[in-house]
Formats: sequence, C-alpha cells, structure tokens
Amino acid sequence: MALARAGSGLDATLRAYLSQVHPVFMLPPLAASLFGAILASGVDPVLAAIHVVAMFAAVYTAHVKDGYVDFYVRGEDDDHPLTERGCRLGLALSTAVFAVCCGLLFVLVDPIAVALVVPTWLIAYHHAPQLDTNPVTATTGYPLGIALSLLGGFYVQAGAIEPVPLGFALVFLVLLSGVKVIDDAQDYEYDRSIAKRTVAVAVGPDRAHTVAYGLMVVALLAVVGFAAVGVFPPSSALASVPFAAVALVARRAGPKLATMLLVRGSYLFLAVLIAAAWFRPFS
Repeated sequence: MALARAGSGLDATLRAYLSQVHPVFMLPPLAASLFGAILASGVDPVLAAIHVVAMFAAVYTAHVKDGYVDFYVRGEDDDHPLTERGCRLGLALSTAVFAVCCGLLFVLVDPIAVALVVPTWLIAYHHAPQLDTNPVTATTGYPLGIALSLLGGFYVQAGAIEPVPLGFALVFLVLLSGVKVIDDAQDYEYDRSIAKRTVAVAVGPDRAHTVAYGLMVVALLAVVGFAAVGVFPPSSALASVPFAAVALVARRAGPKLATMLLVRGSYLFLAVLIAAAWFRPFS
C-alpha cells in the first residue's frame, strides 16, 4: 500500500515525509533546546544533540498528526501528501525516535530529564483533535512545548532547574501565547463555523487582539524586570527592543501578516537573548 498520495516510489515517499518538516515552526523548539544548553555552565554536545533530536521528533509528530486530523478526520484541508497508512507510519517512526532519545536521557542523565521531555510529545500528539478545541490549551500548547524544550535543554546539561532558565521559559510561554492568539485569529470565521473555540472565537477578534498584545507586553516587561533584579544578564533587556518594534508594526496589520512579523520578531528576540547569555557584554 502506498505511503504518498502523489506518485509512487522512494523519491515520492521521501518528498511526502519531508513535506511535514515546517522550518518556521520547528526551529523555535530546537533553538530553545540549544538556548537552554547554552545557559548551563558547560555544554555536552552529545546530550545536547539527543535533546534536540527528541524535540524534533516531538514537533514532527505534531505536524503529521495535525495534517492527518485536518484532512482525514475533519476534512478541513484540500489535500495531504501522505496516505492514512503513511501518516500512521510517520507517527510510529517519529515516536520511536522520541522513545530512543528518552531512553538515552534516562541512562545518561536521570529520570527527571525524561520527565521534562515526555510532556512535549504528549502535547504534540494530543494537540489535534483534543487540545486545539479549548481556548487555553489551543493557545498555550506550542508555547508550553518551547518552554519545556528550554528547561529540558538546560537540565540535561546542568542536572538541575535554576531560576534563570525557569524565568526564560516563563517569558517564552507568555510571549508566544500572545503570538499564538494572533495566529489563531487568521481562521476566526472557519473556527467559529465548526465551533472550534480559540481565543478569537471565545471572546471575539477585537478582545483577542487586546489579549494577545497584553500578553506580549507582560512578557517584555518581565524580561526587563528579571534583568533589573539580576536574574537575567543585564543585556537581556535589549531583547525587548527589536520585538517591541516588530509588535508595533504588526499591531496595525491583519492576522496573517501580523503572525509572519511576530514569528520572525520572536527569532530576533531569541537571538538577542542568546547573545546576552553567551557574551554577557554588560557583566
């Protein structure tokens, strides 16, 4: 039985599976894992690689499962590159890779490292059709996965959870939850028609807009506050500047363009935080 819906053979199958790699949404969890490792005093490249692969497997699981649900279960999408069997095999393989990584972390680190990693797969697998129908879980699922990726990336290196990575994880959870509210607003009309309760559907587009930017402001102020009291490196406060500039522009754009701007703004935000944590120019 074929695994790809368009064409046959190894090339068509590989293209179908590679189509489930979405760099825009995959890079932040992987970068968060490496950022967590950088925050530790020393980086073991083997442990860092294992954790990054685990995060990749978790996000890949989310993309395959979402595509399967949206096309084969809900009928939302017009097309999908994988057959039903192809989706099931993709989920099995990504889960197997994730399980191997968990086993290695259990042996090389400890059970707590695994406990910080396993929830990322649970969020990924259950995002559709369970978690994405509730305003809170639909909004916080992806940001929580990134927060856990950062914490896990730190823990596998340091063997502890400290205030600095915990603070950064909290900031990303709040900031990206705001971005996710804007992202979900793109599908307001359709989500409303199928009773899919995103924040925009639950409170209306205008209030959702206010909620989203309110969350972003709280996150940016938290970075400045943590830097002021010495939890974050002082230069971390600079990360708020480029994101705030992007957010001001995005606030006047529609949901689709705003999402594109804010996602890329979050890359700048992360880049400045990494530079601040790595170089500590004001320390």
